Amino acid sequence: MLKRYILGLATLVMFFLMTPIASADKPHYTITTDATYAPFTFQDKNNRYVGIEQDMMKAIAEREGFTYTMKPMSFNSAAQLVSNGQADGIIAGMSITPERRQVYDFSTPYYKTGVAWIVKKGSKIKSLADLKGQTVALKTGTAASEYGLSLQKKYGFQVKYFNDTDTMYNDVAVGNSAATFEDMPVIQYAIKNGMALKVMNPDQPGNAGSYGFAVEKGKNKALLAAFNRGFAAIKKDGTYDKIVAKYLGARQATFSGTKSDNSTVLGILRTNKTALLNGLWQTIVLTVIAIIFASIWGILLGIMGVSQFSWVRGIATTIIYIFRGLPLMVLAFFIYIGLPGLTGVKIPAFTAGIITLILNEGAYTGAFVRGGFEAVNRGQMEAARSLGLSYSQAMRRVIMPQGLRIMVPSFINQFIITLKDTSILSAIGLLELTQTGSLIVARNSQGFRVWAIIGVMYLILITLLTWFSRWVEKRMTVK
Repeated sequence: MLKRYILGLATLVMFFLMTPIASADKPHYTITTDATYAPFTFQDKNNRYVGIEQDMMKAIAEREGFTYTMKPMSFNSAAQLVSNGQADGIIAGMSITPERRQVYDFSTPYYKTGVAWIVKKGSKIKSLADLKGQTVALKTGTAASEYGLSLQKKYGFQVKYFNDTDTMYNDVAVGNSAATFEDMPVIQYAIKNGMALKVMNPDQPGNAGSYGFAVEKGKNKALLAAFNRGFAAIKKDGTYDKIVAKYLGARQATFSGTKSDNSTVLGILRTNKTALLNGLWQTIVLTVIAIIFASIWGILLGIMGVSQFSWVRGIATTIIYIFRGLPLMVLAFFIYIGLPGLTGVKIPAFTAGIITLILNEGAYTGAFVRGGFEAVNRGQMEAARSLGLSYSQAMRRVIMPQGLRIMVPSFINQFIITLKDTSILSAIGLLELTQTGSLIVARNSQGFRVWAIIGVMYLILITLLTWFSRWVEKRMTVK
């Protein structure tokens, strides 16, 4: 009866996770973006996405009569989602290049830009020639990184890559990297808002180009046409110029709280209370669901691992080997980006995250569950069989109860690991606690204070989870 209940519950939850939200009468699209790319896209203190691109998209959607869901993530992931059909379009400061035109269809260019090269304030580097033997930070997948890479051989510097803009900036600001390359308006905006960097070529930007809204090549022609019509309209009536002036002519504090709000830990907590609580809740939900289903899946794998049938043991061993061997981030990208590209079936980010955690954490759970059963004295099985119990009855009534008690400390440890592993899912756009921290740092540049707050929140969660697990362990021991 219990098995049927668990199976029914699991089926019901996965049904809701996999079922898409019903569409309204207006066309609805999924748009990806890089939410750490101020002034084009960033998050304000009210947890809303704002910036030149966001205001543009909102104005165009209202004029053209469509709705959309904005999905923030790293630029590289955002672009891949569109190229494999997981999302309908991308607006993320994507430069229009001949190489990208082979994969995407672009809109009318909406912003002209050029690439700056940047060092920290007070740096002794005065020219590109001074970068010889130094390390340069680049952001994956961007035209600025491609431009920087094109200069590597000529000037003899090393490169390292980052997935988000703010981490790349701070790597240079603290001296870990000697320089970086970035689109001119983006870095100028960051410097105006307190980033301790210096543009070395303000009057001579390199690799001049234009940003465009993009869709998968040959797909979503109606969306692309609607964007072009809407952009032409807001350009004609002056709305576009007002949007650009609004963000390029103001400090980030105008949209994200005052400077004093970010000068102390309490100020950051007050300013970002809603965003932090939402990120915390998402982390808790991910952890709880993953723990429940990963435990069920792991126990099943563990039981299969001690089956009397060799082929069943072989299946369990293979599954455990595969999903323990795959890095969690690789597995997340494969499920969220790779599988839809192969099957054509979209997988929501939350569902992909849950499946990733279940497969990975369940494999580790299965390994120690199998070990726990095997740790029970073999004489227990022999005694049970001599009393007339079948193999399955002996496992269910004798071996499993003893084995599960042995495994309790391992379960507690795995629960804590599951909680921490949710942070990796920020790579596929889940707005959990780590991604929330990234968005806050992107708008206030207070990396030390924000990450200290995030770290304390994780420690509190881990402490509470450990206390609960210890309580369960004591209850089981008493029984």
